[in-house]
Amino acid sequence: MVLHPTQRIQLAEARADALRRDGGGRTRASAGAGSSADVAIVIRPSRPEDERPLERLAGLDSAAVPAAPMLVAEADGALRAALSLHDGAAIADPFHRTAPLVALLTTRAEHLRGERGGRRRWFSRLSFGIARA
Repeated sequence: MVLHPTQRIQLAEARADALRRDGGGRTRASAGAGSSADVAIVIRPSRPEDERPLERLAGLDSAAVPAAPMLVAEADGALRAALSLHDGAAIADPFHRTAPLVALLTTRAEHLRGERGGRRRWFSRLSFGIARA
């Protein structure tokens, strides 16, 4: 179908008006700008009641449920990612942006294991600096 340029503009304006009306006045740019700040993220150890949500998440990710113990990441109350503290295997919801959640889980797991410059390493560097002075 070939449209006159004026008709294309009118159709585009009508579509934009409909999107603004249906989207509560939020445009694509404003939805992307504030959406990540509006999400409540919780990183916590897995619990027995997480068994079904973890199985669902593993099914979505086409993977097995990671070995326990695990850390899980919730976004607005929904389980979105999990990481095994045993072997580091992770599962995540492929239909949401979960790479930052998996990174948070990995960082938290490293902190729990005492890696990445934990208090002990920081203290040893500090005492080394004092000993040289």
